Amino acid sequence: MHLRKYLLKGLHRLQKGPGYTYKELLVWYCNNTNTHGPKRIICEGPKKKAMWFLITLLFASLVCWQWSEFIKTYLNWEVTVSLSLGFKTMDFPAVTICNASPFQYSKTKHLLMDLDELMKAVLERILAPEASYANTTSALNFTLWNNTPLVLIYEQDSSHPVVLDLFENIPSASVGSNAAQGRTCSAPGCKLAMKLCSLNGTVCTFRNFTSATQAVTEWYALQATNIFSQVSRQELVEMGYSAEHMILACLFGTEPCSYRNFTSIFYPNYGNCYIFNWGMTEKALPSANPGAEFGLKLILDIDQEDYVPFLTSTAGARLMLHEQRTYPFIKEEGIDAMSGTETSIGVLVDKLQRMGEPYSPCTMNGSDVAIRNLYSSYNTTYSSQACLHSCFQDHMIHNCSCGHFLYPLPGARYCNNQDFPDWAYCYFNLWMSVTQRETCINMCKESCNDTQYTMTISMADWPSEASEDWIFHVLSQERDHSTNITLSRKGVVKLNIYFQEFNYRTIEESAANNIVWLLSNLGGQFGFWMGGSVLCLIEFGEIIIDFMWITIIKLVAFFKGLRQKQAQAAYTGPPPTVAELVEAHTNFGFQPDTTNPSPHVEAYPDEQTLPIPGTPPPNYDSLRLQPLDTIESESEGDAI
Repeated sequence: MHLRKYLLKGLHRLQKGPGYTYKELLVWYCNNTNTHGPKRIICEGPKKKAMWFLITLLFASLVCWQWSEFIKTYLNWEVTVSLSLGFKTMDFPAVTICNASPFQYSKTKHLLMDLDELMKAVLERILAPEASYANTTSALNFTLWNNTPLVLIYEQDSSHPVVLDLFENIPSASVGSNAAQGRTCSAPGCKLAMKLCSLNGTVCTFRNFTSATQAVTEWYALQATNIFSQVSRQELVEMGYSAEHMILACLFGTEPCSYRNFTSIFYPNYGNCYIFNWGMTEKALPSANPGAEFGLKLILDIDQEDYVPFLTSTAGARLMLHEQRTYPFIKEEGIDAMSGTETSIGVLVDKLQRMGEPYSPCTMNGSDVAIRNLYSSYNTTYSSQACLHSCFQDHMIHNCSCGHFLYPLPGARYCNNQDFPDWAYCYFNLWMSVTQRETCINMCKESCNDTQYTMTISMADWPSEASEDWIFHVLSQERDHSTNITLSRKGVVKLNIYFQEFNYRTIEESAANNIVWLLSNLGGQFGFWMGGSVLCLIEFGEIIIDFMWITIIKLVAFFKGLRQKQAQAAYTGPPPTVAELVEAHTNFGFQPDTTNPSPHVEAYPDEQTLPIPGTPPPNYDSLRLQPLDTIESESEGDAI
């Protein structure tokens, strides 16, 4: 009921038309506003009016420009970084340790037999090509070689480079003596490369190397990946180093520990890795005090004698410190500990706290990242490395139809030469693609809350020459129950991991420009240039609304008048008289005569029965003592 009443009042105002013009409204605003400039435009003489008009326009433009700059600065979502220091007892970090060699050669020799024989022949060709040409290669299995061979590219003539397969016996006369000598890669313009082909060898590319060591190492690792990808995960775990074999001694603070206190995971680059204090099934261990005596002490047996000779060229242990319940990306973030040494690692803690959207492109738990986290099966928290690896594996499956052995597999199959002959060509193209890397970097986000461990590393020979004999005797007896020494300096690593101090740093982001800063600057600029306040802005908003209202009323009146003119133009005959209008009102059978009546057109084609004329209802409007407009105005005034 009330809504209908207000709608009727609005309709009456539209019918009556505007009560004032644009000019009248503008003059009223200038006379009544609290802003100083517009008043002087109305009150002063012609010259001063012009001067004050220009000054007001200039200062209003300056205010608008300053406002736009402040709003733009606020919408940049800039942050300030604050550094604070704290002191408290902290949880000891999770420690992941791995052997530099992923597998024991004694357990993988049967799988790598053909590859090792092929590798030895490759080295013979590189080191002594003249002597190796006479040797027979009929006993070698060239299945792996045919997919991705190593070639020598001789580019002395850049327009006609010569590509020579290492196992291709070509007479010197057929390619020239220089090219034949180029097999040794001692001549200028010669380089060793890996040949990668697809589509049955019709499309090929070359991965060049500056050193034969790099070439054969990467080639062997690629072929080993092809072999291990076809072996079940359980068999791979059994081929690696067991925790009981690797962890000889463990001490955390004053409490003894053993390999049973470590959680095992399989990391394809390093085989079996073991995590101390991961916090998955039990509470994280606190550190009692800073200092080496209250940290983690480990003695590891890396068993260097059982390394895979061509797969691993580094001897030692790989370790990483990370937060609880996070997956350790040891290859990207780990450090090496050399065999035959005692490595001491002092730890300082940095806590990073980012603002999040829209200030920082970070994520709290990875739920707003479009990449499926392939490491979620480990029940670990989100990390940018997990996202980047998952993104690459997703591109690998999309482009190559198979997954790489080094990353988790989301329901597809691992790449191998037998099922996917072109996978190496596809993998290297994708791995070297800048577009792919930029796509993954743009899609992945950093974690909003992160903990980083700054390490100070020092090393010393261990054991010393004076204590070497008895230490190895004791360790050998504890491990093998043997009176003979079964360990050597080349196979042991000692680690000391501890907090240097309990001081920690918190690096925290905060908004550089908040809403209070924005309003303060907007109001300050408006008050300085225009001498106004928030109420002046409300006045300005009010006049804008009045301008819009006048415009709406004028448009309604314009279209209403246009409709009436169109109706008058459509009526071709003379206007009806008053008598005819009265007769038409009281007698429904009455029809005014048209100007050109047609005798052939029936008056009532449907031959409907006309209604019986009756007495018209009284016109109550004729009883009013006042005009309708006056009554409406009074009713509106009462309502107001």
